[in-house]
Amino acid sequence: MTTTTTGAAAEGSSPTSSGRAGTPSVHSLVMRATDTYIARLQPLYLNDNPAAVAELARLRRGAGKRAHQVQDLWGVGGLEELAGLLAGRRNFPRRTDAEHAVFLASTLWALHQQSGREHGMHVKERPLGGAVRALIRLKTESRGHSGDEEEGSPLRTRLVRVGTAESVESVAVRLREIVLLLRTARVPLDYGRLAGQLHRWQYRPDRAAVQREWGREFHLAAPPRATRGKGGAADGGDAIDPSLGASEGYGGYAAGE
Repeated sequence: MTTTTTGAAAEGSSPTSSGRAGTPSVHSLVMRATDTYIARLQPLYLNDNPAAVAELARLRRGAGKRAHQVQDLWGVGGLEELAGLLAGRRNFPRRTDAEHAVFLASTLWALHQQSGREHGMHVKERPLGGAVRALIRLKTESRGHSGDEEEGSPLRTRLVRVGTAESVESVAVRLREIVLLLRTARVPLDYGRLAGQLHRWQYRPDRAAVQREWGREFHLAAPPRATRGKGGAADGGDAIDPSLGASEGYGGYAAGE
């Protein structure tokens, strides 16, 4: 259902683009590095591999911090995977932003995965907005309330606050709060996708598109009318913006924004 945008054509003249036809964009490499790193480590952790358990414990100490800020974490957190993907590229913009994005996503995943051995918390095609919507639904259903209350949930406000943050540090703190709630409910998240969004978010001209993307993810995760109360939204499955069809891609760039 989700559409992940990669490549320069999807990003126009943004510094996240490669500048050469057929060359992967930096933000797509950020996504790939994060996904590769977590996909390698997650099954080892689920199988109680001692080295993986130790590495996640180290990663959790870096949750919310900047890449390279914690010397004990140099060389982990997906940064070596990113360096390998960027090797041979003579010029690429905003390498520091790319490193921050990969590191933040990887450490948040380690926090999310903590003490959970039954299921991996990195799941592809579970975007941030959709994960928050799923968490809200679990909470409203557990209280016997209808889905009509989802739009006014404090959790939705937390998601909005992530998008309106003004610094990487602030985004990290607000994402950490959401991740801890997702961990309690065992709701997974696509951390490769999140890393790519965090990379784009750090470039201010791209920030509004990422904010719209998070909002669209939330809207498209709305339950169909048949699963709502009698006062639910009209047919179309989107309680806020009926113009967003269920088949529309999540990406702001994919939507032409």
